[in-house]
Amino acid sequence: MQLVVARIGRAHGIKGEVTVEVRTDEPELRLAPGAVLATDPAGVGPLTIEHGRVHSGRLLLRFAGVADRSAAEALRNTLLIAEVDPDELPDDPEEFYDHQLIDLDVVTQDGEEVGRIAEIAHLPAQDLFVVKRPDGGEVLIPFVAEIVPEVDLEEQRAVIDPPPGLLGEAEEPDGRPEPPVDASAQASAPGAGHEGEDEGREGEGRPR
Repeated sequence: MQLVVARIGRAHGIKGEVTVEVRTDEPELRLAPGAVLATDPAGVGPLTIEHGRVHSGRLLLRFAGVADRSAAEALRNTLLIAEVDPDELPDDPEEFYDHQLIDLDVVTQDGEEVGRIAEIAHLPAQDLFVVKRPDGGEVLIPFVAEIVPEVDLEEQRAVIDPPPGLLGEAEEPDGRPEPPVDASAQASAPGAGHEGEDEGREGEGRPR
């Protein structure tokens, strides 16, 4: 089966390197020098990885035949796709491939339906489940043992123990939902403003 293992970002430097958004738990295997990857769009590939290195916490790759910044920039937003044996499993039983997790139902320990895993976001600090809610919304669930204590592949579900506020419902100490904020009062508060807001991360934005 085919598995998306990375998305190409912006060009880095003038020698054909590109940044990549990793979408696999095994970049040292899937994105190693010599790996030949299919692409989406298909007309861009296949691409052969010639060199890879980590710079400022970000993986940089250079592909055979991509020798300058212009050629590298032309690859921006291309998805890199590896052929993976569907029966292949990670060595560690506590680890999972993305394709094992996508489409799992997500429920709380009390049995409340949260949604279904649509994507796994691989961030430098941790992996995230991108979960589609029944109402069409989206919620990000950190894939850590404290929040996701159980993944049951046979039952096709992931059980979560969400901290207050993770699912979008902030709570007061007594467990009751907080009252809605008066937007007009908030806007008129002294010193209210937007200084220091994040610019947001590049691209689309993404366990595994």
